[in-house]
Amino acid sequence: MNAANPTPARHPANAANPALAREPVSAAARERLARPARQSPSDVLRLGLIGVRTRRLRAALSALGISIGIATLVLVTGIPASSQRALNDQLSALGTNMLRAVPQPDQNPPVVLPASADKMAARIGPVTATGQVANTHRLVHRSDRTDPNDGLGLTVLASGDGLLPVLNGRVRAGKFLDAATDRLPTAVLGYEAASRLGVTTLAPGREAPQILVGTKWFTVIGILDPLPLAPDLDRSVLVGWEAAQKTLGFDGHPTVVYVKAQEDAIEAVSSVLPATLYPELPGLVQVSRPSDALAAKRATNSAFSSLFLGLAGVALLVGGIGVANTMYISVLERRKEIGLRRALGANRGQIRSQFLTESVVLSLLGGVTGTVIGVLATAGYAVYEGWRPVIPLTVLGAGVGGAVVIGMLAGVYPSIRAARLTPTEALATT
Repeated sequence: MNAANPTPARHPANAANPALAREPVSAAARERLARPARQSPSDVLRLGLIGVRTRRLRAALSALGISIGIATLVLVTGIPASSQRALNDQLSALGTNMLRAVPQPDQNPPVVLPASADKMAARIGPVTATGQVANTHRLVHRSDRTDPNDGLGLTVLASGDGLLPVLNGRVRAGKFLDAATDRLPTAVLGYEAASRLGVTTLAPGREAPQILVGTKWFTVIGILDPLPLAPDLDRSVLVGWEAAQKTLGFDGHPTVVYVKAQEDAIEAVSSVLPATLYPELPGLVQVSRPSDALAAKRATNSAFSSLFLGLAGVALLVGGIGVANTMYISVLERRKEIGLRRALGANRGQIRSQFLTESVVLSLLGGVTGTVIGVLATAGYAVYEGWRPVIPLTVLGAGVGGAVVIGMLAGVYPSIRAARLTPTEALATT
């Protein structure tokens, strides 16, 4: 500025741009121009993948530590869970959820259960299936030309349609009684009864064998496999309920009622079953207590691989330390890169996000890989042992989520250390 002309001299840049000459740049505007651009999530991810792409072998070895830990976690939870499911299935086959109700013997007059006892028991809430049988007090013979004593020791029982599912029974040949055969003179033989009567197989397309029950002929339509839950039925001949009433003079009152209920409510069902079947005098009905296998099954559910989970935690800790070590060394080796980025305008937050993202990506890759390896190994081992593979979904989620958490924790210190480097300090490093 001179005395003759009070107007300030314009800077050459301002002279070229009259708008800037009229409106000088404010301090706030200069601060906004100097502020580094905000990075998008894709930019952060792309920067975080630089170390993974350029140092592939080291990244693979770091991710391997995490993958071993996650695979161990899946294995030590999936294999015991599969084994436990197989054991529970075996124990359930022993009748852990089945009750057997019979009248007290030697009562005068004898206790007579109602004809619809199975339907009465089915109205109890936790009951899932019921069945009943009744002794018809008839003799069975192979034919009318054999020794009259050839059927001694075998019992003829009237059976309801729903008996077989309650006993976890299976038909070896033919079929079981149903609504279509209930009123017809048809019979199903227990495993030992079939052997005693000489009926060991039922050939399709051939005439079905017949047996003599009392003085009536019955056609054999099925042979059962052994029944571990009711071995007395192996020596029995089962006939339809209505057929027994119509042909054998059966009075229609059951002598044994079988009940299947939910395992967690089996004791409650056992306590109310006598009053349900015989409300006049519940004490005259005996109910078998739950099998000792139920206690064994509950014990196996309570003791569950805590030691193995501890080992998996140690493996994850070792993997996390490996990732932290890799990230720390990466910071030391890439000081010039950090200094160059700082000199070009990157702030400390952007440096921290770059190295923290790299740590999380390494752990996530290891977590996904370990989860896949653990699932395949668990399924393969379960199939080899003949079990149904069981892999809890919570474990899969915990494996991947745990890897991400480990990656974040392992990358905190290295990322903070990288962010604290000044441009001159980082670029001066040889």
